[in-house]
Amino acid sequence: MSALPRYRDLPVSPGAPPKSAWGMFGEHDDLGAVQLQTPERIQKAAGLIQSGRVFSLNWELTKPNPPLLRRGALVHTLHRDVAIGHHSDDHLDNFYPQASTQWDGLTHVGDYEHGFWGGVTVQTLRESGDKTRLGIDHWARRGIVGRAVVLDVARERERQGRPLELATDDKISVDDLERTRLAAGIDFQPGDVWLLRTGWLGWYEQQAQSVRDELAQAKLRVCVPGLECSEAMAEYIFDSHPACLAADNLTLESWPPPSYVEPDGFLHHFLIGRFGLAVGELFVLDALAAACAEGNRHECFFTSAPLNLPGGAGSPANALAIL
Repeated sequence: MSALPRYRDLPVSPGAPPKSAWGMFGEHDDLGAVQLQTPERIQKAAGLIQSGRVFSLNWELTKPNPPLLRRGALVHTLHRDVAIGHHSDDHLDNFYPQASTQWDGLTHVGDYEHGFWGGVTVQTLRESGDKTRLGIDHWARRGIVGRAVVLDVARERERQGRPLELATDDKISVDDLERTRLAAGIDFQPGDVWLLRTGWLGWYEQQAQSVRDELAQAKLRVCVPGLECSEAMAEYIFDSHPACLAADNLTLESWPPPSYVEPDGFLHHFLIGRFGLAVGELFVLDALAAACAEGNRHECFFTSAPLNLPGGAGSPANALAIL
């Protein structure tokens, strides 16, 4: 794609909803913005590997514990009762693919008024039983691979003397992101994976079980710092043309959002429903961010293999960063 549109140019296609990039990759598209990770960009990103240090960005599947946002707890059963030789097997029950480190797929959240990416509606999916449109399996078959940039907002806010308040819905502004980008010497490129560190996951790990229980009991009213929900934030992100945004917090955006039922009251409406981005949450970023700060180098090679689950609305990330 030679010329990428800017936010002010939206909608891309005649008849598409305002503020949407529907049609940017043609009709009946099931992949969205991951298509910005072209073979040429992936090959160039592979050149970022210098030390060969590998960072797994994946939390345990059993965390957070208890699960948050009304999700259920994973039940893992090990079978080690085979009488012959040395052998084990196991199975999972009550598995919520988006409970731990995960991607939100293109049918997780849509534009509130007009539907999922490209105009697919929940009614259509219900009535047709279609498990081919917009499922996580499309990303799984392709893979999510390319350049990642580490936006350590937590470290930058601390440097400014205004650390993120991790037990609140502290909002990360466009100015916060831009200051972080400039401090790290990052130039955004199309197809990037943004790895946004707030410090929330590390903070959660340090909390007593009683605090974790209270967070689970809060259900959708839990308070989490993250990106502000604003049109200015949506414009900043779209005009930078990332393929994916992933954070180490529960929701990427500040939570609770202003409104689940207002078209512009929920940043997910913009990012997933209108822009077709892959949104990741609960990524483990502390060790990677520390290595980046030590080496004063904030870009790396990134790979992710979502589950090949036909029609899935989300998946564990299975993500690696390589410096």
